[in-house]
Amino acid sequence: MIDVARRTWRFLEPYHGMIYFAPEAAAAYAELGLTGRAGYFASRSAALGAAPAPVVVATFYNFNPVLVRESITAAWSATDPGAVLAARYAAADRVLRRILGDAVTSPEMDRAAALLREAAETITGDVTGRPLFAAHAALPWPAEPHLVLWHAQTLLREYRGDAHVAALLTAGLDGIEALVTHAASGAVPAETLRTSRSWSEEDWNRAVTGLRERNWLTADDDLTFTPTGAARRAEIEKATDENSVTPYAHIGEAACAELQALVRPFSRALSEELMPWVLARP
Repeated sequence: MIDVARRTWRFLEPYHGMIYFAPEAAAAYAELGLTGRAGYFASRSAALGAAPAPVVVATFYNFNPVLVRESITAAWSATDPGAVLAARYAAADRVLRRILGDAVTSPEMDRAAALLREAAETITGDVTGRPLFAAHAALPWPAEPHLVLWHAQTLLREYRGDAHVAALLTAGLDGIEALVTHAASGAVPAETLRTSRSWSEEDWNRAVTGLRERNWLTADDDLTFTPTGAARRAEIEKATDENSVTPYAHIGEAACAELQALVRPFSRALSEELMPWVLARP
C-alpha cells in the first residue's frame, strides 16, 4: 500500500503545486503589497494566522531562516492572513478554470474531489506533530469540486510534508543538510535547491563538508552518497512514506488507482502550462 500511496500523491502533486508557479497567484499577492518571496511564505503559512517569524521558520524547514524571517515580517506588515488566504483560493480558482476549462465542472472532477476529500477527512484529527497540516485542516472546505480537490491535496501535501520534517529531524539533518542529501539523491539539481532556498555557496559547502565528515557523502567533488548515507536517506524516505499512508489506505488501492486515472489529465495540463520539468521526471 505504501507504493500505491506514494504514487497517488505524486500523481496529484501538480494539482496543488501549480499555485506556487501560477502568474495569477503572484498577481493576487502583489495586489496585497506582497513582493518577492513574501507571497509564497505568507500564502502557505497564513492558515497559522499572523504567526511570528520564528514559528514560520520552524515549519519551513529547509529554507534559509533569514529569507523566511524577512519575508514573513514584510508580509504581515503589508496585509493580514485572512486577505492572503482569500487571494490564494481565488488565484487557485482562476488558474484551474483557465487551464482546465470545462473539466472543472465535469463528472470526473466531481468524482476525484469526492474520493480525495474522503481520504483527507480521515486524518483531520491526526494533527500531533503536524503544525502546517493542522492549520490547513482547520480551514473550511470550499464548495466547488475543483477547489475541494485542490484543498484536499493541500491537506495531504502538508500532512506528508510535516512527516518528512520529522524524519529529517530524527535523522539529525538540519535544513541545509536535508537539501544537500536531496541533491545527492539526484531528484533535483543542487544549484536549484541552493538558490531557491536562498543559501549561499559558503553555507552549502560547509554543509557538504559536514556530511562528508559524518560519512553521509564521499570525498568526491560531486555529491555522492556513501553506502551509509544512501541507507540513511532511504530510511528518511521510508519513514515519510510510512507516516503518510493512512488516508490512502483508508480509501484502498482500487480507489487510489481510480484517482490516478481521473487526475492524470488535470495534472498533465497544469504541468505542461506551469511546471514542464515535472513531466521530465522518470
